[in-house]
Amino acid sequence: MKKAVSGLRAWMVQRFTAVYMLLFSVFALFHFVFDPPHAYYDWRDWITGSFVPIAAALFFVALLLHSWIGLRDVLMDYVQPLPLRITLLVLLSFALVGLALWVMKVLLLTQR
Repeated sequence: MKKAVSGLRAWMVQRFTAVYMLLFSVFALFHFVFDPPHAYYDWRDWITGSFVPIAAALFFVALLLHSWIGLRDVLMDYVQPLPLRITLLVLLSFALVGLALWVMKVLLLTQR
């Protein structure tokens, strides 16, 4: 029963992160279609606005969670040798942590 609950939790996280990413993408698309930035400073003003940095950070958290769950499930389902599966999961986790640190650096540097 515990495994079924874990699977349900992963399914729910995937659905919630997908919905959030869709909503943020639609918001950003509408913003850039109807009020496109004409220079770097316009882009910087938008990304350093009142709620956009938080929404963007949440977008990337959702993206990383969504990626982790999806790729983890693919590796667990289709990579049969346990040592190879563990190695690939560790490499995936390092890659996603590296991407998270990079995104955090980019978002923090735009706040200057």
